[in-house]
Amino acid sequence: MSRKPFIAGNWKLNNTIAEAEELIQGLLPRVGAVEDVDVVVAPSFLSLSAVVDSARGSAVQVYAQNMHEKDSGAFTGEVSAPMLAEIDVQGVILGHSERRQYFGETDRALQLKVPRALEAGLIPILCVGETEEEREQGDTERRLRHQVQEGLEKVPVDQLSTVVVAYEPIWAIGTGLTATPEQAQETCGFVRALVQGFDKEAGNAVRVLYGGSLKPDNAAEILGQPDIDGALVGGASLDAESFGAIVKAAQQA
Repeated sequence: MSRKPFIAGNWKLNNTIAEAEELIQGLLPRVGAVEDVDVVVAPSFLSLSAVVDSARGSAVQVYAQNMHEKDSGAFTGEVSAPMLAEIDVQGVILGHSERRQYFGETDRALQLKVPRALEAGLIPILCVGETEEEREQGDTERRLRHQVQEGLEKVPVDQLSTVVVAYEPIWAIGTGLTATPEQAQETCGFVRALVQGFDKEAGNAVRVLYGGSLKPDNAAEILGQPDIDGALVGGASLDAESFGAIVKAAQQA
């Protein structure tokens, strides 16, 4: 099955509004007209409106880095799906390992967030992945099975293929370590099989990304694997030239 490549840049806690605008202006000449790859950037909440306006009319999509499962209420510091949709944000990263590690994000919360994002017209990127300790103990598949099954449990079958799943080995995020292409393929293939467990057709169609210190010099080999449909890029997405090179690698793959 042909799946459109998907490259997302997670800007994390970086860039003032002015810096975010400078970065998107540097990206647009490189990737703004790309049609054969879905290109996404995810700025901080404060920069979302500015980047949406700057990217309007281009092929670049703008996603948020998180959202709450409720539409409103006594949840100080949170942002809801309707708030994001109102400013033309097109999707949202959910369950990033840093959200899980530092802010107590749970699989149960994600079980509510993923379908709520879909209801609001947002494309969710569900992040899953294991720690170095879990991999060393042979717990990778158990951990991924729990994360995927919990995160997708309440998603209607006809919307499963709309979700994007990002496999991010936690031991490779910000460490400079990268899974080998063989490791990445094996694990992303397992993630796809888990989605196929809900529905075979949806599992064939769902896009599975790799995220973990991806850079221009290793992008082509990883993105060329049969079950890897793109990447969730961290540090390299903060440099227009590097991010553009990764998008180009996805086009060629």
